[in-house]
Amino acid sequence: MLQSSIRYRGRSVGPEDLDFIRQLIAGHPDLSRRRLSAKLCEAWNWVQSNGALRDMVCRGLMLTLHRAGLIELPAQRKTVPNNVVAHRRRRAVDAPVDPSPLECALAELVPLDIVRVRRTEAEDLFAQLLAQHHYLGYSRPVGEHLKYLVWARGRPIGCLAWSSAPRHLAARDRFIGWSPEVRRSHLHKIAYNTRYLIVPWVKVPHLASHVLGRMARRLCADWQDLYHHPVHLLETFIDPERFGATCYRAANWMRLGLTSGRGHQDQTKRANRSLKELWVYPLTGDFRRRLCHD
Repeated sequence: MLQSSIRYRGRSVGPEDLDFIRQLIAGHPDLSRRRLSAKLCEAWNWVQSNGALRDMVCRGLMLTLHRAGLIELPAQRKTVPNNVVAHRRRRAVDAPVDPSPLECALAELVPLDIVRVRRTEAEDLFAQLLAQHHYLGYSRPVGEHLKYLVWARGRPIGCLAWSSAPRHLAARDRFIGWSPEVRRSHLHKIAYNTRYLIVPWVKVPHLASHVLGRMARRLCADWQDLYHHPVHLLETFIDPERFGATCYRAANWMRLGLTSGRGHQDQTKRANRSLKELWVYPLTGDFRRRLCHD
């Protein structure tokens, strides 16, 4: 029995909400878990900024409540193995990519084309390059996200992935100066650089910082175009045991400090992973006002 509200991905769920979910399930015994989550999103008007249902988040909420014994979902009708997406991406691994060395001055390489590839045929190439050449590999993002390929001389030379920001980052939250309530309302206005790759056969001084600067000038408009809201701050994590954050520093990003090493799902309050540096880049001079008061 739920005695008080719980929070899931920024939404409070109280006893009355729980009763509503139970009634929804009981009233639609023939619906799958997927359709039930869509029904719940429609009933709650739980949508993204672009009007799309927050179906994946809602499914996660219902599964959490089910596992806690607070609701009883219908039996799962179809199980999709975790390796299905990986297998689908591996089909494109043999796509030809020219790995011949590319070494020159940046002025000799430009102009560059930075292309949005989410929901395009080039998305497989994006995943292939990250899977083969980024130390973290490729992972399928959830929530709001954008993917870019960087092209030069007709060849793909880099990838950038941007996603929704982590919910709790003490150094970032102090830097912005927002309250927990404001953070929950405005967190979607921060974009998190989850992957950045310049392919290893490209050796062009200042290329990485140049691309970061280009991205900073266009990302807000691209986010507005797809999700119908702007972003005002960019952030990323750097593993100091692997990298010196040279390109971020050269692109005028700011280092805010180290993470706690606990991860966003931690319940132990003890470090369980390596510490990362948190770097941020404000897109506007009045970013604090936009993040706290708009």
